[in-house]
Amino acid sequence: MSFLMNIMHSTSSFIPHKPSSLLFPPLNTFGCYAKTHLPAFHSIGFPLTSPNPSDRLQFSIGAATPSDQETFSAFHFEDLVEKDWSFLDTDDPNTDGEHMQKIDQIICAGEIEETSRILVSIGSEAFVDRVVYSTPCEQLLVVHDSLFILACIKEKYDQVKCWQGEVINVPDKWTPFDVVFLYFLPALPFELDQILVALAKHCLQGARVVISHPQGRQVVEEQRRQHPDVVVSNLPEKSTLQSAAADHSFEVVEFLDEPGFYLAVLRLNR
Repeated sequence: MSFLMNIMHSTSSFIPHKPSSLLFPPLNTFGCYAKTHLPAFHSIGFPLTSPNPSDRLQFSIGAATPSDQETFSAFHFEDLVEKDWSFLDTDDPNTDGEHMQKIDQIICAGEIEETSRILVSIGSEAFVDRVVYSTPCEQLLVVHDSLFILACIKEKYDQVKCWQGEVINVPDKWTPFDVVFLYFLPALPFELDQILVALAKHCLQGARVVISHPQGRQVVEEQRRQHPDVVVSNLPEKSTLQSAAADHSFEVVEFLDEPGFYLAVLRLNR
């Protein structure tokens, strides 16, 4: 995935001004990418490495010549197979006041300051929107499996850094972090110990790690039954979280496990 990663974590805008249609297919009425094929000659397909062969992306590079006077190069997606992440944005925070309050509570738990360097792992677009508009920060990095979600975020917020990859492998150039939002921990294919080991290395003393779900454990279990390819685990119980945190220099400073809301806050105390 290194070629696409290099594109995703570029500090320049992910979507070029001209010609934007060459990099991504046009959006349909609902803001989703319509399946399309761009004219290209000498097109080459690259099956990108993925832990799950069925989730491999087919990316192509082509050169098109529409006329004798104009020649240009183009990147385009020929066949992009992605997991379905739409269930993360089931509740529209613009219309659901209760959902908005929960999102705000999650963000407040991070105690963001203007100098904060923030990591959001597997966040919904709506959650990232709210983080961007909640308070200024020094850096916001969004890590996600989905190229489409990252592309939409980067198109709206050029200042937000986007990286397609695993949270345990975040490049050092963006670290250390003051605040980490593990917005959808059950989608991470790692043991809790592995995640905390990586975060302990990438966070500053006193950093806050916020694990959350605005609809709670029961909804996560339903999501796991409906989307087993995406939701691979459940939210950790308090005793499990406390034990893992203590093993890696973290302290659980807040824990809520209610029927319709889950929030756990860890603080790094080396």
